[in-house]
Amino acid sequence: MAHRALVIALLPAIGLRVLAVLGFPPALLFYGDSFAFLREELTPGTARPSGYSLLLALLRPAHSLTLVTVLQHLLGLALAIGVYALLRRRGLPGWGATLLVTPLLYDEFLILLEHMIMADAVFVALVTAAVVLVVWRVTPATAATAGLLLGLAGITRTVGLPLLLLTAAYLLVRRYGWRPLVALIVAGAIPLGAYATWTKAEKGKFALTEADGNFLWSRTMSFADCAVIDPPERLAVLCPDMPVEQRPYPPHWLWEDFSPLLKVPGTANRNQLAGEFARQAILAQPVDYLAAVATDLRQLLRWERTAVDEKTPYKLPAAERPISASVRGIAEAYEAGPAATRVVEPYAGWLRAYQRFGYVPFPLLMVALVAAFGLMVWRRCWDALLPALVALALVVSPPFLAAFDVRYVVPAIPLIFLALGLTLARRAPEPAAEEESPLLSRAG
Repeated sequence: MAHRALVIALLPAIGLRVLAVLGFPPALLFYGDSFAFLREELTPGTARPSGYSLLLALLRPAHSLTLVTVLQHLLGLALAIGVYALLRRRGLPGWGATLLVTPLLYDEFLILLEHMIMADAVFVALVTAAVVLVVWRVTPATAATAGLLLGLAGITRTVGLPLLLLTAAYLLVRRYGWRPLVALIVAGAIPLGAYATWTKAEKGKFALTEADGNFLWSRTMSFADCAVIDPPERLAVLCPDMPVEQRPYPPHWLWEDFSPLLKVPGTANRNQLAGEFARQAILAQPVDYLAAVATDLRQLLRWERTAVDEKTPYKLPAAERPISASVRGIAEAYEAGPAATRVVEPYAGWLRAYQRFGYVPFPLLMVALVAAFGLMVWRRCWDALLPALVALALVVSPPFLAAFDVRYVVPAIPLIFLALGLTLARRAPEPAAEEESPLLSRAG
């Protein structure tokens, strides 16, 4: 059987996802974010776009968080099969393509995100599917589909917006012709424009969120010194009042009671002032800003995802987590019954044990990404450029715009191994019809 290696690899991967469904019903809930997504009232999100909320609303009539997680697990498996199919199409043997999708099938954090009521699993699927389509074969139809997927990714997580622009730049640099480029941009603009128009109608501002300035301001709390920045009086309220060495990690400045951000009235006004303060802080202290980013990026050299004694929401629970009374009704209305995560042994214990070792350490992941770039240049395999660049953007951008978080790195895993696989492939892609014209021939 041509795909025997993949079938053999899929069976344990399916088993791990079955353990998640049996061991942690109905789903894993993340702080306040999950409950914001589950609200029955559909409105454009303030801190995050509401694309995932729209998906949950479509599934609401089933009143089943288990259905949501099962569909997300299936998306994860389908993603691995899609990457495998592309690598086989490019000439990799079955065992080689299977080896390269093994991290997609077995990484404990991808399984965790699939079982969590969060936008990440859907975002990973949308972005990777779009990249696979573009690399598979560039035509106006595939470019339009990829653009639509990236547009949907942009209303799922805002980092999807620059990924659409990055893909457009890739098509332009590779000289695939104007038809695929226009198709990509127009299709991507449809969900983004519709969502921004919805935000305009609801909140009076044409935007995806009202928190980009807040997140950038929280980034500057790692180093901001108002004696150096000398902000105008209207921004001085946002100055931190504790020494740099005592300041908590940037995300805490968004939500905690001590944050001066909470002193600024009005959501839109707060976001605007925070953005202005952040830009002034970065211009006044560029070296300190880059040092803060570099400190965050050093987390990529850490071998363990999470230490044994580390408190983190990314560990599978050993006991039921009660839901706060303020949001319990939201989850229970969606589930039409009790919605707290239950812990069912022995399945939960087996998956917790697997979580301690079932992942690719970040240093090895970064080695794979560097190897993909190196082999791409050496072998002139420019099709690997798009997945490699998208992966790099996903890994590097959060420390510049907000802060490092393990959850923000994991979406790059499928793209890194896709890029690496393409650089090892033997077969060049089939030319699209548009590429047959010498005027539209690809560079390289």
